[in-house]
Amino acid sequence: MFWKLPLLLGLLALGPHVRSWIFEEVGKRGKQFSLCVEFAVHHFNEHQLDENAYKLLWVGRSLHKKYSLIYLMDLNLGRTICRKHDEDIDNCPLQEGPEGKKVNCTFIVDSRPWFTQFTLLNSTCQQT
Repeated sequence: MFWKLPLLLGLLALGPHVRSWIFEEVGKRGKQFSLCVEFAVHHFNEHQLDENAYKLLWVGRSLHKKYSLIYLMDLNLGRTICRKHDEDIDNCPLQEGPEGKKVNCTFIVDSRPWFTQFTLLNSTCQQT
């Protein structure tokens, strides 16, 4: 039992560096990553009380958990003049003035492409 203590202390000391072993950069234009981004934006819109839709402005971090299909992404979203159930939100103009809100979000999405299934594991958003 006591022989495990040095191992545990070593892992705790390496804590901040372990994340770099777990996640690695992934191309922002990859098909699976793009599908996860689309799912995250859709999920954000569906769970907002706001009737207006938000659309993707840009992608910040794009990471992939090694040996899995879990993606971590930082997305910047902008509030549009369209309603969230309109068909073509990507081509909808952004709202201007005080109504023109922008949000920075971090999403962690687990994907199962063979089932076309996505699961939001975590999300945090902050209005800018």
